[in-house]
Amino acid sequence: MNALEQYIDLYRKNRDLIDANGAPVLNALRKDACALLEKMRLPAKGGENFENIDLNALLSTDYGLNLLKADIDFDPEKTFHCDVPVSSSQSVMMNVNDTFATATEAYDSLPDGVDVGSLNEFARLSPDDVSEYYGRIADPANPIVALNTLFAEDGLYLRVRRGVRLERPLQLVNILTGPMPIMAVRRLLVIIEDDAECKLLACDHTQPEDQDMLALETVEIHVGERARLDYYQIEESTERTTRLSALYMSQGASSDVNIDGMTLFNGTTRNEYYCRFEGENAGLRLYGMGIEDKERVLSTFTRIDHAVPRCKSDELFKFTVDDKASGAFTGRIYVAPGSVSTEAYQANRNLVGGNEAKMYSKPQLEIYNDDVKCSHGCATGQLDPMQVFYMRTRGLTEPEARQLLRQAFMADVIAAVDVPSLRDRLHILTERRFAGAESACGRQCPMAACKK
Repeated sequence: MNALEQYIDLYRKNRDLIDANGAPVLNALRKDACALLEKMRLPAKGGENFENIDLNALLSTDYGLNLLKADIDFDPEKTFHCDVPVSSSQSVMMNVNDTFATATEAYDSLPDGVDVGSLNEFARLSPDDVSEYYGRIADPANPIVALNTLFAEDGLYLRVRRGVRLERPLQLVNILTGPMPIMAVRRLLVIIEDDAECKLLACDHTQPEDQDMLALETVEIHVGERARLDYYQIEESTERTTRLSALYMSQGASSDVNIDGMTLFNGTTRNEYYCRFEGENAGLRLYGMGIEDKERVLSTFTRIDHAVPRCKSDELFKFTVDDKASGAFTGRIYVAPGSVSTEAYQANRNLVGGNEAKMYSKPQLEIYNDDVKCSHGCATGQLDPMQVFYMRTRGLTEPEARQLLRQAFMADVIAAVDVPSLRDRLHILTERRFAGAESACGRQCPMAACKK
């Protein structure tokens, strides 16, 4: 059975209710999304670019959608309590499942020229601003995007106006919670206008450990000319959490973007990144890491389009896979005809800890130009026994030596984080993760202000 049929039927039966809760700008795209879904068949495990994940099976689970927008009790202290000191971010915002829920004091320290809050509310109050980008960056033919568009009623809207530069990072905490299996459909729309600058941290957490939960997320990002964006995404969920995320970004001329996605704890995760240069002399650093053990699954797909000349991309993803876990990386760099003086580098490095762990890797270059500097590579193996032996001669036990080597393996991905407090925190969380902690910080937010 095609899992999409149950969602199409649900939409048809509840269209009036969904439209009543959603702003007209969001509702306008639902009909086309439904038509696309009717023609789709979800990829099964082993299909092209889906080596270790069955999208149809994942969406066949009987999740509930909160179409009535009923209030859901949750404990913010459970997420924000933390015992590792760190300075707080400039403003902390929150999505509870698929609904934006932040107190007004979160905006008090923000300068003029920063529009941030509920996507649904901004779509009602400033429909022209939202419709300029909503649904125009993400590909509606992607099943994750189409299904998200069909049901999305809220999420984060962030617009940093021309020339505004935020000195401290913003933080978005995504919380999955509820008394029953729930699919949270959230949408993020981020617009960084010309000459603006922003750092955004998005942290995913699941509160119930004994429930099947699913986060269905689409992120649309536009970065204007000479603008800068740092976007960090950290997942610290549960073994019964499924995350399906598709990020789409367009970059203007001379812009600079740093994206770093880190999966510390998860169940089954599919992260997709689609980045496109639309102006010359722009730069992108796309990094990521995943720590997989037990029977966890992490699938990563990336595509970087060099559609214009003189842009540079640097891509690095690292994974450790142990026990019966599996990881997959598929990356493609596309250099269009006429995109002269392109620099594009792609690397995937993996550590596999045993015979039952599996890692799939497929780095790709598609180049239609001679005037380029491009490279791609993959390396998958185990810890060097000579390095382990050397560290043991210095007085370390074998488990201690292996732990330190794994921490060092992830160091360059963490070093790409341009927020010192977050970078320091991630070193501690990674250390705890490799030491065998069931949760690196009690499943609490890596950038939350300390409550203890």
